[in-house]
Amino acid sequence: MAYMVEFLSQEKPAVQLYTSSAATKTLLQQKGFEVNDIAGASSLDLYFDGCDQFDEDLNALKSGGGIHTAEKLLASMAKEFVLVGDESKYAEQLDTTYPLVLEILPQAISFVIAKVQQLFSGVKTATRYDVNNRAVVTENGNYLADVKFPKWPELSQLNPILKTITGIVETSLFYDMAHKAIIAGSEGVRILEK
Repeated sequence: MAYMVEFLSQEKPAVQLYTSSAATKTLLQQKGFEVNDIAGASSLDLYFDGCDQFDEDLNALKSGGGIHTAEKLLASMAKEFVLVGDESKYAEQLDTTYPLVLEILPQAISFVIAKVQQLFSGVKTATRYDVNNRAVVTENGNYLADVKFPKWPELSQLNPILKTITGIVETSLFYDMAHKAIIAGSEGVRILEK
């Protein structure tokens, strides 16, 4: 996204900007852009975001930063959601390199982990901790749990099943949300369409 900010600073388009990332917000402000509050928007024309991995159907995992709830909100608001990344982010099918991340209400953490392990055989689930061995707390005041599947269950059913568990705020699986992907690689830039 830093490259996107640099591009915007050179082009200076007349746009209203929103971001889910504190780091991106800081970069935009350093370049002289005003960044609007997400709560003031009900729709977006275009939303660009990176990811950990995406597949040929443009399903994506966004696990690393733990801000996937805000990212998914912006993606849901967008008329067009575009994934951006280098070619290492692309796989024909999502593999199990990256966990599925759940944002969970703090008081529900033990319940949710037990329920996920009950529903999915062989899954490994753990609360995410920082370097000081404290539970990572999101900007929403919630906890994160990393869920490692030995093999992905049916992706189309994963979010609906998990969202029935009381205490789960959101998952990091962006299923059937992206419209395009822009991939930079050794052969230049490619655009994948839905």
